[in-house]
Amino acid sequence: MNRRSVLRPASTHAMSVRRPSRLLFVLATLCFMILFIRILPGQSVMNLTPSFARKQPIAFRPSSFDWSTVQEHFPVQPDSLTPLPTGHKKLPKVQHDFPSYEHDEHTEFRRSKVKDVFLKCWNSYKAQAWGKDELRPISGGGKDTFGGWAATIVDALDALYIMDLEDEFRHAAAAAVEIDFADTEDTAVNLFETTIRHLGGLLSAYDLSGEEALLRKAKELGEMLYHAFDTPNRMPGFWLDFEAAKSGTQLGGTRDPAAGPASLSMEFSRLSQLTGDPKYFDAVHRVKKFLQDTQESTSLPGMWPTHLDFQHMSASGSHGYSLGALSDSLYEYLIKTYLLLGGADDSWRQMYARAMEVVEKHLLFRPMTPRKDDVLFSGNTWVRVDEGGRVDLDAEVQHLGCFAGGMFLLGGRTMDVSRHLDIGVRLTWGCRWGYSVMPTGMMPEIFGLFACRGNEDLLDFCPWDNERWRAHTLAPTLEKGWRNAREPAYQLRPEAIESMFVLWRISGDESLRDAAWDMFESIMQATETDLGNAAIANVTVKRGQAEKLDSMESFWLGETLKYFYLIFSPPGLISLDEYVLNTEAHPFKIPR
Repeated sequence: MNRRSVLRPASTHAMSVRRPSRLLFVLATLCFMILFIRILPGQSVMNLTPSFARKQPIAFRPSSFDWSTVQEHFPVQPDSLTPLPTGHKKLPKVQHDFPSYEHDEHTEFRRSKVKDVFLKCWNSYKAQAWGKDELRPISGGGKDTFGGWAATIVDALDALYIMDLEDEFRHAAAAAVEIDFADTEDTAVNLFETTIRHLGGLLSAYDLSGEEALLRKAKELGEMLYHAFDTPNRMPGFWLDFEAAKSGTQLGGTRDPAAGPASLSMEFSRLSQLTGDPKYFDAVHRVKKFLQDTQESTSLPGMWPTHLDFQHMSASGSHGYSLGALSDSLYEYLIKTYLLLGGADDSWRQMYARAMEVVEKHLLFRPMTPRKDDVLFSGNTWVRVDEGGRVDLDAEVQHLGCFAGGMFLLGGRTMDVSRHLDIGVRLTWGCRWGYSVMPTGMMPEIFGLFACRGNEDLLDFCPWDNERWRAHTLAPTLEKGWRNAREPAYQLRPEAIESMFVLWRISGDESLRDAAWDMFESIMQATETDLGNAAIANVTVKRGQAEKLDSMESFWLGETLKYFYLIFSPPGLISLDEYVLNTEAHPFKIPR
């Protein structure tokens, strides 16, 4: 008798009677074994956590130097620390109500394509540049630009989590919590960049995952960065010089970029919220007080110039104003810190509202175009103090300033100001227009336009003046209305898609997703390499002819691709009513 005949049931009828009871017994046994293995002592079935958190906790490894052992030379006494504000308000609803949203196959296809690009870049980084700050997307290998502390790993942590890449997230998180912040060839660290990328990345990854090791590493880094405030007036410099911090010889800068020390409030406030230690919030609260005290004493009252004297706590020595480089996130953080603090400190909102009055009056402009495009941009303003305080607008636009559309939208919804919403829409579409009229489909880093003249209202159109354009353009081969493309590069920046994402989440306008897809395809066509994506030197050349640069900064993964992924994701993923994103696109949970 062969084995097969022995295993065959005696009859079909017999099998139909006996099989259910046997299966039930096997299933019951398996369920019992699984519960026995997975339920730890003192843990109930209802307490079993999602798969992201069920695995072995990630092990924290401290850096080789402990900054908490460094004695402060200009300490704040414990009874003088400013505590976190209490009494959170019921904040207005920011995000559009999506009652009938359906995530269709078309949108999922787009999202999966973005995820594929992310994974290609991430896998190349793992294979070619693991532990380095960024990948060289053309030549291969990596390079260090921010202390050699694996900026790409930390910047990409929350993106890995958001994209549901569990194994990759845990692998990256395990590496992030082992970073030795004492191991660097640099003698100083950029306080702003390290805060928004590394501290922000660690805090956000903790907010999303709950992995305690990430918070411990964030606190360790926060302790080091906190020593940048150990100066006679508690104003930090743009750089944290390690030896100067240890010897007590640090001073605030006399002409530092305003966005440096003034854009730390979200990360330090969140660190205080999560650890319960008020000293981090106290540090940035003092910078806010300096801004508050000087807001009306600048040469353009209501705004702060691009450079500030933190050492002497003066804002009167510089007279250039912008929402671009040097001061951009200062303004962004006013309204976002207000939200992060649950509306409990209204001074942040008041400072923002006052600043935007001046921005609207003196920095925003409608470009003169032959088609009367319904768009706005933010330029640069100079106050001629030696000429009676005349205020001159330079209609030069920076890609960095494209965040302003999202800022106005977020502020308009938070403060219920419909005009700010209108401005935010037009600013967002302005940057989209800047992409669409370039031969490569991408907007330059810096370019000049022609501002409409004599408009009584910023939102009014102006007639096309062909003679004015012909007489002053330096770029006659570009779209009519362009004055120049002074810096024609595209550096994989996220600001334009950031505002598109915010506008979609606030308005629910589905046409934004089609526009975003056009942007994504143009970027991919021009920047894709064998290893990932590269910045390009000139967006004004014909498609397919742009020279690629061997650079792929960490924000490509941490911001740009994350925003593209989110705009093609269901609106409940990182809801703007539950999270506020820092300037590096790291979402922080809004306390309720």
